[in-house]
Amino acid sequence: MAKKSKPNNVPQAAYNQEFKETAIQLALAGDKPVSIVARELSLPEWKLRDWLRAWKKKNSKVDRSANGKGTAEDELRKLQKRYKELELENEILKKASAYFARTLL
Repeated sequence: MAKKSKPNNVPQAAYNQEFKETAIQLALAGDKPVSIVARELSLPEWKLRDWLRAWKKKNSKVDRSANGKGTAEDELRKLQKRYKELELENEILKKASAYFARTLL
């Protein structure tokens, strides 16, 4: 039996760069889920998700090379870790000051 293939004359929807950028910005705004944004723009959800994935991948590389610190998520993790360390140090200093206050009185 011969394998059926897609006809080559099926038109594919072409989206210009401005439309893609607008769709990405609408999706990143966070006001609505990606599925609703895609539906409102009359394009498949998977296509918008692909555009978002490509945009995030491209911009994460730019962030790393621009400042050498990594992405915002990496920076947030570092700051959260440092915050926990400072809280621990603060607790130790409180206990030490209470101890010395008792021994000096």
